[in-house]
Amino acid sequence: MLGRLRDALRRFAEEVASSIAEKAAYKTITEEDLRPLLDDLVFRLVEADVGIDAAEAIAGMVSERLSGSKVPRGTDVRKHVEETLRSVILEVLSAARPTIDLLGEARRRCGTGSPLVVLFLGVNGVGKTTTIAKIAYMLKKAGATPVLAAADTFRAGAQEQLAYHASKIGVPIVKGSYGADPASIAFDAIRYASSRRLCAVLIDTAGRMHVDKNLVDELKKIARVSKPHYKILVVDSLTGNDAVEQALRFDEAVGVDAAVIAKIDADPKGGTVLSIAYALKRPILYLGTGQRYGDLKPFNPEEIVETILS
Repeated sequence: MLGRLRDALRRFAEEVASSIAEKAAYKTITEEDLRPLLDDLVFRLVEADVGIDAAEAIAGMVSERLSGSKVPRGTDVRKHVEETLRSVILEVLSAARPTIDLLGEARRRCGTGSPLVVLFLGVNGVGKTTTIAKIAYMLKKAGATPVLAAADTFRAGAQEQLAYHASKIGVPIVKGSYGADPASIAFDAIRYASSRRLCAVLIDTAGRMHVDKNLVDELKKIARVSKPHYKILVVDSLTGNDAVEQALRFDEAVGVDAAVIAKIDADPKGGTVLSIAYALKRPILYLGTGQRYGDLKPFNPEEIVETILS
């Protein structure tokens, strides 16, 4: 996991250390030392699925912090560079630090008749339905039972897939016939949760291409009718730069309050998390780390940095 990103940063630290190894007692890292290495850093970051804008911004921040810095005698130059990389990567990831507590908010709404309403967005295949099931499992386990709204009435099997998860987890689901109005299903689910004083409504939606005008119009209608407290985008870590494109398109069309990055455990590159944090600048709430319902990890910038630069 995150191996290509880790290698890109380590190689940069090693090359900077090597380039000034022959300097005397107090080693000063100059812009000339860094210039030929920064292009390589950008290239390697892009190879690790970091978007070009994010990669260039990271290289620029590293250059600004390292240029002119002095490395005292006895200090490991590589460690000095790695600490700079650590601070830069942490700054980028901190733009996505979670500021939304889904569990806490759902708990506070239990028994009130006013459930937490969460609308999930994302294209087909990113792991959206599985992510909804994981969040439902987390809520149910904590005593904040949700209802699932099967508002994807477009894709064959979508409602059955969500119903399977609902049955396994032990939470209710509101469905409709294929071709039915998705907004009406979302509305019915909210009414169901309100009447039974349940804690949350998790709305699944269709995930055709993010450039599909009909899908965008459908999502806007669902949002108008359901008035969600949060619109959460699910992206697949393995899709690299396309995840950024999806995030920006959905944000422009419908609005995105937060993101979940699925399948990060299977991602050998690791750059998607940096790209989404830099491009979207919205909270990343969770990382999907496996196929089991419990494989949902709260996003922690410091922990990600340690994983990359340990």
